Amino acid sequence: MSSSESSYQKTISWLFRQFPSYQNIGVKAYKPDLGNIIALIDYLKIDISAIQFIHVAGTNGKGTCTNYLASVLMESGYKTGVFTSPHIVDFRERIIINGRQIDEKSVIDFCQKIQELHFFPSFFEISFAMALSYFAQEKCRFAVIETGLGGRLDATNIISPVLSIITNIGLDHVQLLGSTLPEIAFEKAGIIKENTPVIIGEYEVTTFPVFEKIAKERNAPLYLVSSQPLKKSHFKIKNYKQKNEKIILEAVFLLQQKGVRISTSAIENGFKNIYKNTSYRGRFQIISERPLEIVDVAHNEDGIKDLMMAIKQFNYKRLHIIYGTSSDKNYEELIKLFPSDAEIYFTEFSNARSLKMDVAREMLKADNRRISFYPSIVEAYESLKAIRNEEDLTLITGSFFLISDYFQHFF
Repeated sequence: MSSSESSYQKTISWLFRQFPSYQNIGVKAYKPDLGNIIALIDYLKIDISAIQFIHVAGTNGKGTCTNYLASVLMESGYKTGVFTSPHIVDFRERIIINGRQIDEKSVIDFCQKIQELHFFPSFFEISFAMALSYFAQEKCRFAVIETGLGGRLDATNIISPVLSIITNIGLDHVQLLGSTLPEIAFEKAGIIKENTPVIIGEYEVTTFPVFEKIAKERNAPLYLVSSQPLKKSHFKIKNYKQKNEKIILEAVFLLQQKGVRISTSAIENGFKNIYKNTSYRGRFQIISERPLEIVDVAHNEDGIKDLMMAIKQFNYKRLHIIYGTSSDKNYEELIKLFPSDAEIYFTEFSNARSLKMDVAREMLKADNRRISFYPSIVEAYESLKAIRNEEDLTLITGSFFLISDYFQHFF
């Protein structure tokens, strides 16, 4: 390991150790307040006035919309930053400009400045301030920003975007954002800004009034994505990402209306080059075709339902599902969403928030389906490989942490 790599790893270790993140400790890391991020921006004198921001919130699909829209802007010739979370393998995946991750030295230098502070911002606040500083320093024309949790009190909500996007509303993080869909919609709708257009991807009878009321109060033009299917999709395989595609294309149209030059070929290349341009991985990502193996970070009810619907288009002999979840999820109900004839390989992952194998075995002992339990994805995957054949379908799904373990061990 080179000295620069050593310094970088020490910096990342300090970052996670000094400021525990939601990614590591869950609910206790959530800080519903904008004071720290405002103080951080002021202290570091970060000038973001020249950047045109697009702000994306939602229960599911916000990572897909954020990355694809950023990729389209990159392919249109605009210097574009993209901020997403969580990362899969390397922290630097969170902060990207035109397909290149933030360099290690910039991470190290920024964290050294933070160590001089007299107050204690959270991991997410530091990460987002680092992204803003880097985007400003590199003179990005656009930056597409994914919220962390919620919207109203999320650290990212200090930006003044040219466009806001709310993908959908589902029951996730209820201990933080509210126990009903209207309560969660209110938190997500917090990203709606004065006189700034907002796109709503999906809504229902209980959430639409929330969006409509806040948009009217803020004189924000409200755009609802059509429920009609696309005549032609950029995705070759039908899946839940086609719902997000309509949001992305609506966003492109509104940006074009504002004078942003985006051609048809730029849209096509933005979709085609998503893996080259961004850190987007693990969203209905086909790893191999024979045997068919798909990785997806479906970790809540809506996500798993969409995933189960998407695999119905494939012909396969047996379905194998490697699944791991955080201990704060309603896993007993979530696992019922898997087909009754699936082979389920429940596994722990290498993060403190992992639901432990023994706990899962005890809680699921009344479940009559074929469920086996493993201490790591390596053991689960080796067990699966020993019995699957080329006509089978394998899903690796659940927590981002499980997907992280998968990529670290097998790629």
